[in-house]
Amino acid sequence: MNRNRIIYALLFLLTIGLGLVSRKINYLFPDYINLVLGDAIWAMMIYLGVCLIFCKLTIIHTALVSIFLCYLVEISQLYHEPWVDGIRNTTLGGLVLGFGFLWSDILAYSIGVFSAALLEYLVRKRAK
Repeated sequence: MNRNRIIYALLFLLTIGLGLVSRKINYLFPDYINLVLGDAIWAMMIYLGVCLIFCKLTIIHTALVSIFLCYLVEISQLYHEPWVDGIRNTTLGGLVLGFGFLWSDILAYSIGVFSAALLEYLVRKRAK
C-alpha cells in the first residue's frame, strides 16, 4: 500500500479543524453523541497521522497501530505527577494527553479508528 503524504497531511489538518469545531458546536448534538464525538475525531486524526508517517502500512496494520496509540494515551491518564499534569494543564497538552481515564473514551477511540479505516477502505475500493 502506498499513500500520498500530501493528501493525508491535508486530511490530518482538516480533521484537527473538525475536532476543534465539534467542541464549539456541541450544543447541536445530544449528550450521547457529544460523549464520543470529539474523541472519535481525535482517534481519526491519530489514524491519519499513522497513515502519514507509515504510508506503506496496510489498512489493518494502520488501524492496529492507531488503536494501540489511542489506548496508550488513555491509559497514561491514570498517571498523575506534577510534571505531566502541568503539561495537561496547557491547551495543547490537554488536547493531546487528556485529563482522566474514561471507558467511554476507549469506545470513542475504537469507533474513530474503525470509521477512519472503513472510510479509507471504501475510498480505495471505489478508486480501483
